[in-house]
Amino acid sequence: MAQNNAHGIGQDAVVPGHGHGPIDLDHLARQAMGDPGLTDEVLRLYASMSAVYMGRIEQSTTTAALLEHLHTLKSAAAGIGAWGVRDLARLAEDELRSGGPANPERIEDIAMAVAECSEYIAALLEQAA
Repeated sequence: MAQNNAHGIGQDAVVPGHGHGPIDLDHLARQAMGDPGLTDEVLRLYASMSAVYMGRIEQSTTTAALLEHLHTLKSAAAGIGAWGVRDLARLAEDELRSGGPANPERIEDIAMAVAECSEYIAALLEQAA
């Protein structure tokens, strides 16, 4: 079985309460070039940064600011393989760019996906320690 990250968490590994998890660990391992220290650092940075940008998204008062923060979150999520966050942020961006209003339910969905990733990251880092 291929290893998903340098800590030996395999494709079928289950982190308690998370099934297969909200992060594509194969993608993350490729992004971190198989370096366990880099993998951990990228996960920590994403967890911290996603919380900051989620707050900015929730506090945005203009469409331009909301689009900027959604785009940043989407890009960071794509970088680590958090496809659910990426896809939800992309959907929200597309809706705004097509002239639609900010959808509070979509923002809540993004917040839940970000929280799920943060919990998953915490479990991965704890398991690796």
